[in-house]
Amino acid sequence: MAGDPSKPRSHGMFRPRVTAQPRPLIEGQVAVGSFQVKVLTILPEMFPGALEASLIGKALNQHIWSLEVLDIRDFASNKHRTVDDTPAGGGPGLVMKPDVVAAAIDAAQADARQDRSRWPVIYLSPRGRPFTQGRARELAASEGITLLCGRFEGVDQRVLEARRVEEVSIGDFVLTGGEIPAMALIDTVVRLLPGVLGNEASLDEESFSRGLLEHPHYTRPQVWEGREIPEILLSGHHAKIAKWRLSQAERLTKERRPDLWRAHTSEMERAADGDRELSDAQTSTAKGGQTKD
Repeated sequence: MAGDPSKPRSHGMFRPRVTAQPRPLIEGQVAVGSFQVKVLTILPEMFPGALEASLIGKALNQHIWSLEVLDIRDFASNKHRTVDDTPAGGGPGLVMKPDVVAAAIDAAQADARQDRSRWPVIYLSPRGRPFTQGRARELAASEGITLLCGRFEGVDQRVLEARRVEEVSIGDFVLTGGEIPAMALIDTVVRLLPGVLGNEASLDEESFSRGLLEHPHYTRPQVWEGREIPEILLSGHHAKIAKWRLSQAERLTKERRPDLWRAHTSEMERAADGDRELSDAQTSTAKGGQTKD
């Protein structure tokens, strides 16, 4: 009978996941073509957390992206589900064991259709390379990502090397674990997926999209606590407004992020040199092609 809740429904829009652990048939299925995110953690209860809210949560419900959380403790070999041990050479704290972490990574990457170049494994670590908007765009163009959330003093180096894990940092500070950085990375990447943002054109003017911080924003009322909206923004002259916004972005970048400003100016200089070389080559070709009457 149609609509009978006791009858199984067709799941033609989904595909099953390959996993190392048995589970119900319907659980762990993802929409075909969705961007897949897998998180390895010893605190699975932290997810989806904030990722259920706002546009990211809406995109999750619409199957634009999918989330699978694997408990690293499920891959421990003893009854105590031990995932850590004392550091070799002595010292404080504990280190996550390579055999347990490797088993979790292997389970997450078990789908034979996954190409590592199209499906990176990322370890959230303060010693990793800084996460950038450019890297977020690269990840958004991939099939999916597997995120390893460390705890304690970190993860045994051997498993990072053996499984070719990319280390990524979200800033020069230390947190108690990789779960919050993982959420930040997921939010950054997922919002770049087609269909997630209502106005995707706004991505072009965001901070870092052109190597600069974003310009200031204003809205009504026109005067608030004696402060007025800059007159140029009320002029209706789009070219002048664009020029003003660029100048403001350059000013803020220079003041607040001199590292970004240096990189931006270097890139502009390289582009200018390339344009000059192209122009010189075209001029030389044109002169070489001239003939006398």
